[in-house]
Amino acid sequence: QVQLVESGGGLVQPGGSLRLSCTASGRTPKNWIMGWFRQTPLTGRNFVAAVNWNGGTTAYADFVKGRFTISRDNAKKTVFLQMSSLKFEDTAVYYCAAQRGGSYYSPSEYDYWGQGTQVTVSS
Repeated sequence: QVQLVESGGGLVQPGGSLRLSCTASGRTPKNWIMGWFRQTPLTGRNFVAAVNWNGGTTAYADFVKGRFTISRDNAKKTVFLQMSSLKFEDTAVYYCAAQRGGSYYSPSEYDYWGQGTQVTVSS
């Protein structure tokens, strides 16, 4: 059984930064893809960013390009989402997810999910 646990969410002012972390435990696949999604009460679960198993390939949603950076540390089974220049509209619950192989962008391709961490951008 694989478990994903996110951390690092919180309250931040517009223009500020946060770094989210997601640590995996259990029998994790070797070549898995890690992704971040976000969800608000008014939206579905939207793709934010993803990274392949060795960090060599990344993908981002257009609305975070240039502001967010995804990275991973396989030795620690952890994936990070560095968020900068945060905007009000970045407020959401952020979910970490993992999959063995498939589309980076579709939530249905991901096999494992964390419980989510709240990010609130407010002045």
